[in-house]
Amino acid sequence: MLTYGIFIGICWVLVSMQFDFYKTQRNTDIITLLGRLVKQAVVFAFMVFAFFGFYYEINNNTMIVSKYLLWTMGTISVIKISLFYILKHYRSVLGGNFRNVVLLGVNKDTKQLSSFFNKHKDYGYRTQNIIDTSSSEFSMQQFQEYVLDNQIDEIFCSVRELKNEDLIDLTEFVDNNLRTLKFIPDTDMPLSRQLHYEYYGRTPIISLRQIPLDDFGNQFIKRAFDILFSLFVIVFLMSWLTPLIALIIKLESKGPVFFTQKRNGLDYKEFTCFKFRSMVPNNKAHLEQVTRGDQRITKIGRFLRKTSIDELPQFFNVLLGSMSVVGPRPHMVSHTHMYAERIDKFMVRHFVKPGITGLAQVSGYRGEVETEDDIKGRVRNDIYYIENWNINLDIKIIIKTITNVFKGEEKAY
Repeated sequence: MLTYGIFIGICWVLVSMQFDFYKTQRNTDIITLLGRLVKQAVVFAFMVFAFFGFYYEINNNTMIVSKYLLWTMGTISVIKISLFYILKHYRSVLGGNFRNVVLLGVNKDTKQLSSFFNKHKDYGYRTQNIIDTSSSEFSMQQFQEYVLDNQIDEIFCSVRELKNEDLIDLTEFVDNNLRTLKFIPDTDMPLSRQLHYEYYGRTPIISLRQIPLDDFGNQFIKRAFDILFSLFVIVFLMSWLTPLIALIIKLESKGPVFFTQKRNGLDYKEFTCFKFRSMVPNNKAHLEQVTRGDQRITKIGRFLRKTSIDELPQFFNVLLGSMSVVGPRPHMVSHTHMYAERIDKFMVRHFVKPGITGLAQVSGYRGEVETEDDIKGRVRNDIYYIENWNINLDIKIIIKTITNVFKGEEKAY
């Protein structure tokens, strides 16, 4: 029976990923949802019948398997459709799960989109304003202040209404302030790159930055992986290693076993990051990064940092949900503020949870930031990770991280 359960579970996950079972966007309609359910049911049934037909005489089990499939898919469909309508009711009647939006440009497309949002409350978009960019009183600086002051979540911009320099300014603004920018294209405009293209009613919309982890299905997969992986490390590694490390730390120097520090995570929110203490207690730990030959580092601390063992307590951060196993590395709050002002697109890193390891770290950008090129390299790699995430990429980064621990890294100090 265990074999059956494992096989059926694997089949369900694979079919769900193929047909976007967990992917429900605000503009998903009931026809699309039903279509996905039907396609998923057909393929899932085929795989289950194939499995039982391979191991048993299917004639003896046809009725049992058919009842199982009807009950399973019927129950799942009822739950899925019920949740679909409950969420729509929650948005349209109770006013929850909404997004404040502003439309940039006054033309037939923006008016049509505004009318669509007002008519379809179940989408959860609240149009706060339609800004006339042709007005002599319009300025991009004032518009950006308006977005911040009024807690605007998404900007729908008609590209025909803005100059190129204003578009560039706007894209930099949304990246640095964690806002979502979507373009209403001039349909005669040739696009030079692939962008995410979707429809709200009959209005075509282009998203500037498509982030895979915005999708619920991908969030579910990554979170499930984070929980399982962190539990494995905590139970099978930290359960016996932590008492040993704690004893050595206490024997060498006075102070706590664990070091905690405020760092910026998802959506720029602060969280408490855990580490094994690798330095003598000092009042500069939250302000100055560790440098090569830093006298604050203890003997055991040097070993912990060289092998990255000092980062192991962050698996508790992963379990609590403030971090992920893989993602952009979080910086000290003081450094985050500094880099946000100096480095273009630095804030994009906060569209996802920070990680214990990341693409930048396994690409040579670990440890001390010695030059501005170091932090620019981190940002470049982190943005690539954010825009190209998949679970295979996470696994590759984890394997590369473990390999680097055994090989040793020049900047691991």
